[in-house]
Amino acid sequence: MKTITKKWSRIFIAGLMFIQMPILIAGNKKSTGPLSFTDLTAPLSETGVSEKADDLYSSMDLGREGLSREAFLRAWQGYKHLTKKGIQLREHIITIADFSQPSTCKRLFVIDLDARQIVHKSLVAHGKNSGLLYANSFSNKPETNKSSLGFYLTMNTYTGEHGISLRLKGLEKNINDKAYERAIVIHGASYVSESFAKKNGFLGRSLGCPAIPDALAKPIIQSIKNGTLLFIYHPEKTYTKKSPLLKVVQS
Repeated sequence: MKTITKKWSRIFIAGLMFIQMPILIAGNKKSTGPLSFTDLTAPLSETGVSEKADDLYSSMDLGREGLSREAFLRAWQGYKHLTKKGIQLREHIITIADFSQPSTCKRLFVIDLDARQIVHKSLVAHGKNSGLLYANSFSNKPETNKSSLGFYLTMNTYTGEHGISLRLKGLEKNINDKAYERAIVIHGASYVSESFAKKNGFLGRSLGCPAIPDALAKPIIQSIKNGTLLFIYHPEKTYTKKSPLLKVVQS
């Protein structure tokens, strides 16, 4: 009788494990492992990516610092998308130029995601044909003197007519991929200053480059050169619909 009882006990336990196995597998599949490309095209609420972005945004108090939530959310999405696709980015540095703000605001943010802190906050110019106080027109075409939106990879530095400058590689085809050809770089400029903005009511403008104050050019460029991510943001619907890196945030 004891032998029969033990036999049926083993059968019962094995059956119970068989029933539970799909549940355990499903649970592990949902909660572990890297996000796949399919995951990245799913709604944000289902991937948990937006929750992580919101946590970072709140913990760094970026709203109080003046960076819009949408700018940070989209920058984070592009950053995660690129890393999942195997693009090698140096450290955990993201630079965001928030062109939803007027040029008189400090709208450039260099953010260390690991340390959860803003490394630099600065004025930044847009292209002279992109607008006056606000940037509202963008182009990827040479000689338009307009800014290009989207994601860029920082490259090497060189010394040019504006002193130390940082080359940029546009990562989005037909959006900013002509940046190198157009000589779109980060450089210092005398017209990017609070005194210029106070006198004129708007910041000086570039030929399309995200120019920064002369005094901050060296420290900012040195901190973001050679493989960090730059995101130039504007809530323009044409860009957000075209961007392959922001498909994840489309409704």
